[in-house]
Amino acid sequence: MTAATIDLSGTTPTPFSRLVRVELRKSYDTRAGFWLLGAIGVLVLLAEIIAVWVTAVQDEPMEFGDFIGTAAFLTSFLLPVLGIMVMTTEWTQRTAMVTFALEPRRSLVIVAKMLVGVLLTLATVAFSIAVGFVANVVYGLLQGHTDWTFGWPDFAAFLITQVLAMLGGFALAALFLNTAAAIVVFFAYKWLLPGLFFLGSTLMDWFADIAPWIDFQSAQTAIWDWSSSGEDWAQLVVSGILWLGLPLGFGLWRVLRAEVK
Repeated sequence: MTAATIDLSGTTPTPFSRLVRVELRKSYDTRAGFWLLGAIGVLVLLAEIIAVWVTAVQDEPMEFGDFIGTAAFLTSFLLPVLGIMVMTTEWTQRTAMVTFALEPRRSLVIVAKMLVGVLLTLATVAFSIAVGFVANVVYGLLQGHTDWTFGWPDFAAFLITQVLAMLGGFALAALFLNTAAAIVVFFAYKWLLPGLFFLGSTLMDWFADIAPWIDFQSAQTAIWDWSSSGEDWAQLVVSGILWLGLPLGFGLWRVLRAEVK
């Protein structure tokens, strides 16, 4: 008697667009994801309200780009956390076995997660610009003048640095596959490393020559300045490989080879 078998060879593969839709829904249908997205919107709004209030009371000159910069500073801390939570969903919710059973092509799942992170970053950028626009209008009404200085180079720099911030968190999440560990390491990278780099550069001349090549945060200044120096862009690429490429590459290798339990 021949054992019964199920032939899945003719089954249509899951479309990539469906994977993206599923990962997008998973980013907000949990309490943690929903409140994180809500917190980003609320904090950006509150930051702009405070900026308008303080500058109007103190009669400080402000322009559209300054309001966008306020949002950029705030979201640079929150978007990496968003990237971390998008990446670690399968492990924090213990759904990795179900996900990879339904879609055994793990690399597509990871790419879908990364694309969702980018899409949410773009939505955050659009929201920040919209709120900054309203804040600048209100500031103009209060002060009697409005400065709309914010060119395409500034917009491109804002967009690129926000995507890089999210990818930084995503890469750490891929490396650790643990939300708490990735968040702790990210904030240590964000707050402690710049001080250590500065201290090392001050105390050791040889380290001062190396620091620009391994300090990814400082290297991103080239994007805002649109530096004409090839060395600045080389430092950005090298430090980006160190802090984005290597963690993400090793994390993907780990996910693709790991035994899911």
